[in-house]
Amino acid sequence: MDRGQNVNKVNTKALLRWPLATSPSLPEPVRQRLLAKCRRQVTAEGDLLIVSQRFRDAGRNVADCLEKLRELLVAAASPPRPRKPTRPTKSSVRRRHREQTPAIQKKRQRHSTAADDS
Repeated sequence: MDRGQNVNKVNTKALLRWPLATSPSLPEPVRQRLLAKCRRQVTAEGDLLIVSQRFRDAGRNVADCLEKLRELLVAAASPPRPRKPTRPTKSSVRRRHREQTPAIQKKRQRHSTAADDS
């Protein structure tokens, strides 16, 4: 028997193909968010491909593909919260300035010596 040959292997991989671009069940904003989030998984025809091979059972892999699709749809269904602009705290500003001080002093020393040479 050839040592490179695997024995008792069964193909249980599941591939779910869902027409994301043409599906009438999706509102347009959700479709756009899903396309932006999963653009690597979308084919040129606009189909969303979801693959699962976590389990040794094909039926469980199919169920896993459906669960992944459901999670993607739930995540894309809620619009992202707008970012609320915040200001840095006083301590973080002080810390940043403290970290910049040695570099500033070094550059000032270089500048003052260059001006003296002229």
